[in-house]
Amino acid sequence: MSKRFPPAVIATAFATLIAFMGIGVVDPLLPLIGKAMGATPFQVEWLFTSYIAVMAVTMLISGVLATRLGGRRVMLMGLTLVVIFAFLSGRSPNIGILATVRAGWGLGNAFFTSTALSIIVGASTGGMASAITLYEAALGLGIASGPLIGGFLGHISWRFPFYGTSLLMLIALLFTFFSVKENNREAARSAKDLFRAMRHPAVLTNALIGLAYSYAFFTILAYSPLTLKGLSSIALGFTYFAWGILVGISSVFVVNWLRPIFGPVKLLQANLVGLIAIFVAAALVHGSALLWVIVISGFFCGIANALFTTLAMELSPFSRSISSGTYNFLRWAGAAIAPILSGFIGPKFGMQVPFWIAAVILVFGFFALVFATKLFVRSLEENGQAEGLHHQHAH
Repeated sequence: MSKRFPPAVIATAFATLIAFMGIGVVDPLLPLIGKAMGATPFQVEWLFTSYIAVMAVTMLISGVLATRLGGRRVMLMGLTLVVIFAFLSGRSPNIGILATVRAGWGLGNAFFTSTALSIIVGASTGGMASAITLYEAALGLGIASGPLIGGFLGHISWRFPFYGTSLLMLIALLFTFFSVKENNREAARSAKDLFRAMRHPAVLTNALIGLAYSYAFFTILAYSPLTLKGLSSIALGFTYFAWGILVGISSVFVVNWLRPIFGPVKLLQANLVGLIAIFVAAALVHGSALLWVIVISGFFCGIANALFTTLAMELSPFSRSISSGTYNFLRWAGAAIAPILSGFIGPKFGMQVPFWIAAVILVFGFFALVFATKLFVRSLEENGQAEGLHHQHAH
């Protein structure tokens, strides 16, 4: 383990875990915060949208900053911002200030996540596949443990999970500071490079399908807690912990087992069909049946997370920081729209309607992927990523 993943990689993976914990920690708190601050579902959903929207925009410059200041410096800057804004979230007196502070938290998270994968891939000696697996495992565990911590600490006060995340991030910051050295810096780049990357047909198509998927993902993560009426913060915490564990298991183990059999593109197509079925089910059922559908969706979300992230790197002829920056900008743009739109539509037209909308958006994503299959296969072969592709032609 230590040979393949030196301390720098372990430190970055731990910080990744805590960073993604910060996304999910709010999940079981949404009903509590709404009640404590007298906020509507629409206002409460701003806690996600402000955070993710700032993350999306920052992705345009964070990869560029990393090539100018160095990945380590940008990552430490991001972690410091998260420590500060997570603490300030716990001090917020009303929903407006809390949503604004969450935007600052999103800024820090963008600086961190845009460089973390690059540092993990660059510093590990086990190859890109195992490095991405480690990153996805940390991401999955973070998303899973966030709601659990949120649920338990939120039972005391909705402010406590924010303080807890701030403290854990401070530990991750110190760990990273002492163990991560600066990688060989990539040639300096500008935001123009990201837009140039967006003009690459395969890169753009993957990112746009990723946008459709991210809309659905955040309909589950950010909106669905509001549909599970009558559950305590601890019960909500356990629900999204179970969901996150499935995200982690499928993104680390199931993908690595199925990908060599089907190839990445065919596997992603089948997975999107499964996700569409899940969202149709979520739109049709209520109560404990809905809770189970939400938990099971984690299995398909994990596979999609891993495949989209890997394809963002493998389809692209550009550097890692430009590839991930381009993909993350468009992906997070889709994620930012989902909470606020769902929070507006749900109370007005019926709490199940946002699930129908996510299903329809995924159908568009699926057909886009079917039409792009040849383009993806060609790009993978051009970039020397032909592993598993003979299955692509055979099926």
